[in-house]
Amino acid sequence: MSKVLAIVNQKGGVGKTTTAINLSAAIALEGLDTLLIDIDPQANSTGGLGFGRDDERASTYDVLMTAVTPDAAMLTTEIGTLKLIPSSKNLIGATIELIQQDRREFRLRDALEPLRERFPFILLDCPPALDLLTLNALVASDGLLVPMQAEYFALEGISELMSTLDRVSQAFNHGLALEGVLMTMYDERTNLAQQVTANLQEFFGDKLLKTTIPRNVRLAEAPSHGKPVMVYDPRSRGSDAYRDLALELLKRNKIESPKAKERAKAAKTGQEFKFWPYNK
Repeated sequence: MSKVLAIVNQKGGVGKTTTAINLSAAIALEGLDTLLIDIDPQANSTGGLGFGRDDERASTYDVLMTAVTPDAAMLTTEIGTLKLIPSSKNLIGATIELIQQDRREFRLRDALEPLRERFPFILLDCPPALDLLTLNALVASDGLLVPMQAEYFALEGISELMSTLDRVSQAFNHGLALEGVLMTMYDERTNLAQQVTANLQEFFGDKLLKTTIPRNVRLAEAPSHGKPVMVYDPRSRGSDAYRDLALELLKRNKIESPKAKERAKAAKTGQEFKFWPYNK
C-alpha cells in the first residue's frame, strides 16, 4: 500500500508547490512509481511539470466530480516514473459544487483507493487555504508534510494548521498524522532562522525534518522551464536538497528504493554509482 502525503500550509509563498514538484520528482528518480495530484486551482504544479493550461483536459476537478476515473486524467511527465493528475480553473467552483454532494469530504479518498497498490507514494499539492479541497486532501492522506519559512508569522499559522489536523483526524480520518515539518527558503546564517528552528525543534521534536531547502536561483528558475530542478539543473543546491529530502522520507518510512539497492550493490563491488542523469 502506498503512502499518501498532503503538502499543505494555509499560508502562501512558503514553497509548497516547489516542494510538491521537486519531492515527487526526486522520489520518482529513485525508481519508485510516484503520483502527484494538483489540487490547487492555480495549477502551478501542473505548469511546473511542463503542462500548459487546458480546460478541456480531464483534471482533478473531473475526478472529484466522479466524471472520470483518476487513470483517465493521469498524464505522464518527462520522468517516466512520475505521473500527474493536473489541475484546472474549474476547481475554483468545486468547493461550492461539492457542498450538496454525498460523501463530499471523501471524494478524493474514494478515488485514490484503487491507485494505492500501484504507487508507493502519492503526493497532493493543496491550495493555500483550509477549504473543502484541502479537507478532501486531508481525509485522503496518511500524513501531512508542512513546508514553512523561518519567520515569526509562520509559527502562528502552523498552530492553526495543527488544530485543523486534530479536528479532521477525530471527525474523518483517524489515521491522519504529521509526517514532518520542512524548512524552506532557509538561511542558517540568520539569527531569526536559528531561533525559529530551535522553537520548532522543541515543539515538534523528530517531526522537524533534518533536511532544509535553501534559497537557490536554479530552484526558482526551474518552473518557468516546466521542469523539476533535478532535470533542469541536477548539480544545483536545490536539486541536492530535494534529493536529500526524498531519501530522508524514504528512510523514515522504511522504503528501500530500486536506486538505493543499486547503490548498495555498487558499494559492495567497489563500483562508482552516479546519480541520474550521469549514470549513462
